[in-house]
Amino acid sequence: MAIPRGLDPTGVILVDKPCGPSSFALVARVRARTRARTGHAGTLDPFASGLLLLLSGRATRMASCFVGLDKRYRTEIDLSLRTTTGDREGAPLAEARAPLAGDALDDALARLRGEIELPIPAASAVKIGGERAYRLHRRGVEVEMPLRRSRVDALDVIAYRDGIVTLDLRVGSGTYVRAIADALGGHCVSLRRTEIGPFLVEEADEERVLPVDEALARIGLTIAAAEAAAGGRPLRAASGPVGERKSGDSGGMPA
Repeated sequence: MAIPRGLDPTGVILVDKPCGPSSFALVARVRARTRARTGHAGTLDPFASGLLLLLSGRATRMASCFVGLDKRYRTEIDLSLRTTTGDREGAPLAEARAPLAGDALDDALARLRGEIELPIPAASAVKIGGERAYRLHRRGVEVEMPLRRSRVDALDVIAYRDGIVTLDLRVGSGTYVRAIADALGGHCVSLRRTEIGPFLVEEADEERVLPVDEALARIGLTIAAAEAAAGGRPLRAASGPVGERKSGDSGGMPA
């Protein structure tokens, strides 16, 4: 029998995910402490770090308001070697080669700005024939991955040393940074998400619950608009809006 989950605390929790654990492990950790329904507005690969936007209590009903927000990342890309996953956890696809540099790198980056189409990485959650691509990949099943149209607003070089380039990216939702690394002939050595829409990783505090109305106001929405997007289901308790509290201060009714 499923354990009922509380509807409070209700709000948004900003978490700075470390490298290693899965995003779902972080969701489970927060859920265990708050005893409330807990969801997310987008995950990060285990090897990546940075900002996760978690939704608690009634706020899980407004995931659609947050999943489409633009993202900002910082990544280190080894330009000398492509891998099967586009990151350091994959197997090499070929022998190491001379990395892009100078004008050649500038030209390659220029082609990746704006509206672009790139293959979705094989190690992704996209479904191919009804099955997650990463599961097929783990079994060694090779499939032709579909292209995804993405928007890259900024792709700036922060540093370059020994064939490893550090990039600052501002991208639309659904953009795979690993696909960009692969298009440059390399793979992600590190990946950190620093922003989701107006929310910054520096604000992350796993024990702080941002009130729904405050979080929505930061993305230009009202409670009424979010409730409409949630099919008319209320985001507030009958007594009114939920104020800011620590995420361990549960006390809501069971689901």
